[in-house]
Amino acid sequence: MNKSWDEAYKNKWDNEYKVEDYVYGKGPNLFFEEWLRKFEAGSVLMPADGEGRNGVFAAEAGWKVTAFDLSAEGKTKALQLAKEKEVSISYIVGDLEELAFEKESFDAIGLIYAHFSAEKKSSFHKKLSNYLKPGGVVILEAFCKDHLALTRLNPKVGGPKELDMLFSKEEILADFEDYDLLILGEQEIELNEGIHHIGKGAVVRFVGVKRTPSE
Repeated sequence: MNKSWDEAYKNKWDNEYKVEDYVYGKGPNLFFEEWLRKFEAGSVLMPADGEGRNGVFAAEAGWKVTAFDLSAEGKTKALQLAKEKEVSISYIVGDLEELAFEKESFDAIGLIYAHFSAEKKSSFHKKLSNYLKPGGVVILEAFCKDHLALTRLNPKVGGPKELDMLFSKEEILADFEDYDLLILGEQEIELNEGIHHIGKGAVVRFVGVKRTPSE
């Protein structure tokens, strides 16, 4: 991923988030909300958290939240939302390649439509996994490869326009090979999240628990 691509991607999201409305809404992703409630609150890392709807929900549910995103505009709105909901989150602006957290320092990672560049997505998943404690959980919902046909029919449903930025079950299994699966599947769902996720989408959903290394 070159610097010009980085800068263009950052500018894209800064421009998206400059508007007054929350472009994906203020409420959490339903899959993330459902599954996060199943676990005892601890520390959660929220990559690509955008305007903060999922990180703020996690804070409301009692989690200690560390979020990050490329977009400074996203951070501004996330902190506004946190103030509105009377919770606090830590929010870092930066690229995952430039950020470093303590190894095995989080109890959960929320990857909600966290689409990275095609050549980096697997390595990013593996890097993020290093930050998760054994016994910690990853909750992921993202567009799968079948989504490309749906977004051509209905651009309002959103999602990357590059096939290689989309996911498959096989990729998720490979990226999170040291996990016990609680759920992994691809399906079509109806999305109603703000103005950018409207209509039928094809997603992959994954919840996995990081195994404790063998003695």
